[in-house]
Amino acid sequence: MQADVKTKKDQAVGKVVDAAPCEPNVLTDTVARAEILNRLRRAEGQLRGIQRMIEDGENCLKIGQQFSAVRKALDSTYLRMTVCFMAQELESRLSPDEAQKLELGDMIKDLETLLARMG
Repeated sequence: MQADVKTKKDQAVGKVVDAAPCEPNVLTDTVARAEILNRLRRAEGQLRGIQRMIEDGENCLKIGQQFSAVRKALDSTYLRMTVCFMAQELESRLSPDEAQKLELGDMIKDLETLLARMG
């Protein structure tokens, strides 16, 4: 049985060419994955807390405060996932030596700090 192969239009020449099956971009670092999953579980707990607050008729200002907190938690989790994936991909494509890995790690930490300040 032949695997499904997607085709795409080659716009420059105007003909259809076979494209290789796409591999999904997956975060393979198990430590990073565990960290992100833990952050998501905490956010899930915050959301359940908001649901209870609404069911119990809590003050809207307090509920709004909790919405803000969970939104910030999700934003920081997204940023962390993006930075981890970027580091993984840079390392796999550049194949840096140990000294370069340290420099790359420092640069990525600085980048994450700068991006976190934007939010």
